[in-house]
Amino acid sequence: MEKAASASEQGSSGVVPEAGVSRVLLLFAATPTEDSVLRGWIERSGYSGATVVHAGRGELGGSLAGGGARDPEIVPVRVAWLAPERGGVRRARVRDVLTLSDPWSPRSAAHARIAGREPDRCRVVVGEAARVSDLHRRFATGGGERFETFVERQGLLAVERAERKIIGGRYKVPRLLREDIAASARFQAMVAGQAAEQGRTVEDVAADAAAALDEMVAGQSRLAIDAWDHFGRWVGRAYTVNVDTSRLAELRRLGERKTLVFLPSHRSYMDTLVLRPVLHRHGFPPNHVLGGINLDFWPIGPVARRNGYIFIRRSMKDAPVYKAMLREYLGYLLRKRFNIEWYIEGGRTRTGKLRSPRYGILAFLVDAFGESGVDDVLLVPVSVAYDQLHEVGAMAAEQHGARKQAEGLRWVLDYTRAQGRPFGAVHVTFAEPLSLAEALANDDGVPKIAFEVLNRINGVTPITASAVVALALLGGHNRAITLEEGRALVRPLLEYADARGLPRVAGVEIGRSDVVQRALALLVREGVVTEFADGTEPVYEIAPGRHVEAAFYRNNVVHHFLTRAIAELALLPMAEGKAADAADELSREALRLRDLLKVEFPFARTRTFADEVGAEASILAPGWEQGPAEVRAGLDAAPFLIAHRVVGSFLEAYQIVADRLAARDPREPVEQEAFLRECLGVGGQFVMQGRLKTPESVSRELFACGLRLAANRNLVDGGDEELRERRTAFAAEMREAVRRVDAIRALSQHETRGEA
Repeated sequence: MEKAASASEQGSSGVVPEAGVSRVLLLFAATPTEDSVLRGWIERSGYSGATVVHAGRGELGGSLAGGGARDPEIVPVRVAWLAPERGGVRRARVRDVLTLSDPWSPRSAAHARIAGREPDRCRVVVGEAARVSDLHRRFATGGGERFETFVERQGLLAVERAERKIIGGRYKVPRLLREDIAASARFQAMVAGQAAEQGRTVEDVAADAAAALDEMVAGQSRLAIDAWDHFGRWVGRAYTVNVDTSRLAELRRLGERKTLVFLPSHRSYMDTLVLRPVLHRHGFPPNHVLGGINLDFWPIGPVARRNGYIFIRRSMKDAPVYKAMLREYLGYLLRKRFNIEWYIEGGRTRTGKLRSPRYGILAFLVDAFGESGVDDVLLVPVSVAYDQLHEVGAMAAEQHGARKQAEGLRWVLDYTRAQGRPFGAVHVTFAEPLSLAEALANDDGVPKIAFEVLNRINGVTPITASAVVALALLGGHNRAITLEEGRALVRPLLEYADARGLPRVAGVEIGRSDVVQRALALLVREGVVTEFADGTEPVYEIAPGRHVEAAFYRNNVVHHFLTRAIAELALLPMAEGKAADAADELSREALRLRDLLKVEFPFARTRTFADEVGAEASILAPGWEQGPAEVRAGLDAAPFLIAHRVVGSFLEAYQIVADRLAARDPREPVEQEAFLRECLGVGGQFVMQGRLKTPESVSRELFACGLRLAANRNLVDGGDEELRERRTAFAAEMREAVRRVDAIRALSQHETRGEA
């Protein structure tokens, strides 16, 4: 019963029984109509000499003697009911969803009518047969249930697999999963081990494990799957979807033999509603999506659970049984080759760039993989990028200290209502998959694997028009620009992207004079950019108080320009004549800046990073190794300088964090929430006083990353005067980094004078 075969009820099963083999037909018939359909099929199929028993009626036990000549094959058979075909597609209608009338599971009273009037909806499904002796061998690895129960469960799983060949892969969600896991020897061993570790009874731990399994396990409902598809299309009506299909055929081929774990970027609640139909259209079964339990509310939660969504706790502290059960569940999905999906950032980005990865679920997956016995699992990084996002405004408000709106029915209604107008396109790109087996064989731990996933997502994230225009506008010059000046700012960025083969969406090209104009129009419509048209020509600037929103779009792509920005800042001391050994100084300065920014960005490994900075320096200032004159000439002649646009806001935010730490009594504890509120207040003051060049640096998320950087340097926990000195040194280091950014900004003042 391991492999699946199927047959349709239109007079023939398509399955010819092998002569001379003793068989037991195990019928799964819930109604007289199903029983009649199955018996008619038996007479026509050549199985008329087989023993016929019904599952769930205690009839199977006498046929399970097994061994020798009395070693019959158990052949599971049942009726599958299909939704009506409309336009070549079998799917529940919106009316079915609203009335909870499930065409995939019609009411018992309707069976006879459907079988008589719509016979194409009534199919006989035959699961893979298994000999009793083979079932006995497999049962020996199980535990805690009767052999007859085990055989019936295996038969039902076999016809479920066979049925998917009829209904299609989009409904590949396992049934009887709880029963299958709870009856396994692995589950029993896990329970016993947890009981021994915690000094509890096996019964108590088993009850906790069963409760955890019930809490997290996804179910199956074809009606719910169709309902989710209708809901996704309705909510996603604001977007057209552009998919880079170049890797999909290879991924589909790999997915036939290995479990695929999709790890998308997370910029919006829309992400999962975008990715699922993309994968479905290209022949992939639905993923099991792991998400936060905060979204498990009516009506989203019940429908999502029946779509393969696994809601897990935000915190698993002091929950060893829950964690063990999650590992067991993931291992089960790997062994059964069900594809998985989750968001490795742990939540939506609030700044537009990838957040630092969360290691928890990945660590569970690595453990489950090690215990699963499967040969490999492929991690598939996915970029999901948007031209515009309605929720950016709410996320920006949160960065200024506003409370996040709680998820619930009202939130769903507000969110879906907001998608009623067009927001452009969403761009889905699949990166090269990462072999988990190869990564572990190279001694890559969970953090390295996670950062490699982020690097691959960044590598395929395309440059959108909104992103490149926001990048040009957020220069910290605090003045409006004309359309032609905007084109002059954008052109060298696109030339840089061309020279390095960076991914871009269609239409964002050199020579397209409408790129800047279209992006500005969208940003003006959303209120992020202000247009003043009462003078000799229109001018544009970031609207007051909307810099964080503009930065969200900019930050979608700043990683593409990060190495260039660091090269500019690392070269500056040489231009100022402060470096003795140019080659060594470039590497040291680049690594020092990398260390400041590592809480924000996933970097390449040290040697690769140093080589990349050296290559950028040679392009920016040819002959930089020869001395200050060559470096100054290179910086002065550069078609564009970008450090102030790429990292200025991050470093200014960190400077506020460093200064506030240095001003504190080192003996006082740092309470995070109060400290972040203090930074927001000081940042707001500095913007009003003109002491910050980048208003977008006043961001709770950036301040939190700055505090994490300080914690990594042991500058947060209370101490003595030695801590005060180290905090003062940290503040001085941040002031020097910001000084360099300001110097690059000053050098870039000429950049809008060229032609677009």
